[in-house]
Amino acid sequence: MPQIELVVPALGESISEVTLNRWLKPDGAWVRADEPVAELGTDKATQELPAPAAGKLSWRVREGETVRIGTVLAVIDTEATASAESRPADIPPLAETLPPDRSAQAEKSTVPPVTAPGIGPSSGPVPPPPLSPSPVTPRSSPAAARLLAEAQLSAAEVTGTGPGGRITKGDVLAAMAQRTPAATSAGASTLPPSPGGDGSTPGPLAPPSASASLAPSLSPPSVSAPSAGATPTGRSVTREPMSHIRRRIAERLLESQQTTATLTTFNEADMSTIIELRQRYNERFEKRHGVKLGFMSFFVKAVVEALKAFPIINARIDGQHIVYHHYYDIGVAVSTDRGLIVPVIRDADRLSFAQIESAIAELARKAREGRITLQDLEGGTFTITNGGVFGSLLSTPILNPPQSAILGMHAIQKRAVVVQDQIAIRPMMYLALSYDHRLIDGREAVQFLVRVKECIENPAVLMLDLP
Repeated sequence: MPQIELVVPALGESISEVTLNRWLKPDGAWVRADEPVAELGTDKATQELPAPAAGKLSWRVREGETVRIGTVLAVIDTEATASAESRPADIPPLAETLPPDRSAQAEKSTVPPVTAPGIGPSSGPVPPPPLSPSPVTPRSSPAAARLLAEAQLSAAEVTGTGPGGRITKGDVLAAMAQRTPAATSAGASTLPPSPGGDGSTPGPLAPPSASASLAPSLSPPSVSAPSAGATPTGRSVTREPMSHIRRRIAERLLESQQTTATLTTFNEADMSTIIELRQRYNERFEKRHGVKLGFMSFFVKAVVEALKAFPIINARIDGQHIVYHHYYDIGVAVSTDRGLIVPVIRDADRLSFAQIESAIAELARKAREGRITLQDLEGGTFTITNGGVFGSLLSTPILNPPQSAILGMHAIQKRAVVVQDQIAIRPMMYLALSYDHRLIDGREAVQFLVRVKECIENPAVLMLDLP
């Protein structure tokens, strides 16, 4: 029978594994060529995977599994006909969802109906206890079926958003989220506080056995923290699994700390001139270009000028070699509900202030809407992060491997400074440059940051392309 494999494609030089976030087509469904059938997720972004041919889809990997590049996710039977599309998707037989020893046990467990003593014929047979996962309506996907059983929800309590009203895993998670406050309130009145907790998060602990079985399945792609208004009950705690993107962020940051010789140097910049420019020209700038004139475009321009003066900052280590980049792809860190990501502004040295601001706005919008692609995130040569938007006064940014340096912007704060032997109140910003000391010497790092400071304090050199 002709079959075509659906495999995990190569998504980038630094991507070795992905998570199958969800299937977009049910197991056994008929799919068209180039139709999106699966959603893959990495620590950076999500990407839809199209069917390589038309035919009947047969899953080989379940939702939520992490697999390596080249793994076969499914096979497509090209001899299948479109009639399969009109049938409800089949839920895999129970034997397929259980290990071999459980499968045999399941087959032996089928017994004739038994009538309980003292109950009339109208009472009907008493069914045997269901095996886990409990069978549910065929309108649920296999992942949703398991989640329904574990959460003790019926399909009638969930609104399906899939094709033909099919219930997906996301639908079940949404229903559970709506039910959580009531469940927590009820549980708090019947369960005693858990000893040994820190009391930092509301909600009682589930029994150990329930916690162990529910934790992997109940985690949505991104987990929201408990509401600020919730009151901790005694010394209770809440335990929740890390999302895939949070795990990957943790791994990458730890890898950065362990594989680089990170050092940070500091300086401060007087923001008076830039603030005055923005106040004077922002309205005209926005009318002409359709985007506001922000601080980030000035810093991108300043960084590019400093990178040209100190090429080693724009380089990276590759084994026993130093790779110099003769282009300037500047990453700008963006905070999203799913975590911190760094979309890249390509060839920033060729862009105007308006083009840089437009690129930043578009990338930030795509990131927050979940439309960012891997191509938007790969290949940066230097990164800028701005903790000042959250009020940070000073920080030591962590390197974004394989890059060798990162610039940290911070909050603008009025401070007393000496200007021409006079005390003056000026809007000041601390700047932090973290760098890999294996490649970059302290002299170069300090001079680079001084050059950035000079460009920020005298932006005419950026606008007029002056040395």
